[in-house]
Amino acid sequence: MFSPEGPSLRELAVQALSSVEHGYDLLAPKFDHTPFRTPDPVLDSVARALRRTGPFDAGLDLCCGTGAGVGVLARVCRESVTGVDFSAGMLDVARERVRPAGPRVDWVRADARALPFGPAFDLVVSFGAFGHFLPRELPGLFGQVRSVLRPDGCFAFPVVAPPRPGSLGYWMLLGFDVVMRVRNAVWRPPFVMYYRAFRLGDVRGELERAGFRVELMALPEFGSRGDGSPRVRMVVARPRPS
Repeated sequence: MFSPEGPSLRELAVQALSSVEHGYDLLAPKFDHTPFRTPDPVLDSVARALRRTGPFDAGLDLCCGTGAGVGVLARVCRESVTGVDFSAGMLDVARERVRPAGPRVDWVRADARALPFGPAFDLVVSFGAFGHFLPRELPGLFGQVRSVLRPDGCFAFPVVAPPRPGSLGYWMLLGFDVVMRVRNAVWRPPFVMYYRAFRLGDVRGELERAGFRVELMALPEFGSRGDGSPRVRMVVARPRPS
């Protein structure tokens, strides 16, 4: 799962026993060599889908980490791109590694649950960050996203279909979540990272309650499951008129 340039087992253990913020500060220099970074095929597929959805002027990468999503936005936004994250370490790495040609790029340290922006963006994206939010935090998070979007803007993110019950992937994710819940029951500060808490049906309902119209777009590059449903979708949420 990890390349030779990735973190050691000891480094991962230290991260897992830290807070989310400090853990990612520690992981930042090696984050791009872990399976936690969104794979390039997913990033490229989302970029192609967004080109068909745009055009966009200003984009925001929510919980940008080391900046993979900022690279996507730089391909589809004409004027400016902003990456926001609460880990100073991740932002330091992003500033060094992500310098796309084209639109202006800004990096802002802030909590996604309290964004320091007005309605300045045509597009907000996020990649792989939602496992760090508890279900009860989603209404506030989606409300923050809506508050920074222009009236005709959109919020887009990919969602991978969950593994089939009983499959190896299913048991791996279940086991990971169980370990994290036990860890958080006996150790402080908590480290919120749950792979099975972000369910598409629940998320769609919360987006609609936050004032969005929601569309699901299949990303055809990843094919279909046995029942014909897409393996990967892109959620596109647009603010409903007030």
